[in-house]
Amino acid sequence: MKEQGLVMVLALLILLSLTILGVSAVSSSLSQSKMAVAMQQGGMAFDAAEAGIAGVFFESEDEVLLADDTKTDPLSEARQGNTYDPAVNELRCTNDADWTNRHMTASGLATGSQHKATGNYQTTPATQSWSRTAFVREQACRGSSNVIGGSNVTCHIFIIRGCGKVTGSSSIVANSLSASVIAPASQ
Repeated sequence: MKEQGLVMVLALLILLSLTILGVSAVSSSLSQSKMAVAMQQGGMAFDAAEAGIAGVFFESEDEVLLADDTKTDPLSEARQGNTYDPAVNELRCTNDADWTNRHMTASGLATGSQHKATGNYQTTPATQSWSRTAFVREQACRGSSNVIGGSNVTCHIFIIRGCGKVTGSSSIVANSLSASVIAPASQ
């Protein structure tokens, strides 16, 4: 009888150990699954942010848009707006009022269009893509500026921030770059 009781206690301890291992494995699997989903959403949001930046360059090089006097590309529009001072201003993805805004949607980029309509960049999962463009300053071009026109040519410096967000995620992914455009000197 004593041996049967000891075997039963041992069997219960083994069963308890296996239960703890099983619960631990399931918990670890769920955590890893959540991390994988978060990484996937982060990657999609980053791709959307990169698309927002690419949209700014697409419009800024669009010959049809540039020839239309009723429309402006994002860099020209930013040049006419507020000057961005990184010591004072914040170029946030959530600030629509102060900076030049463009959106990438599932309909893609169209020649001759300003991409201001909001919508989803991707539908499954719903992902938004947009950009903010700000003019920083005008300065002498570095390097061979004397070869490209000397004092009548300067470089206009811009900050472009691409933003992406997957619906259901609490975070916005942003990527920024600085662009320098050779332009006639301001008077």
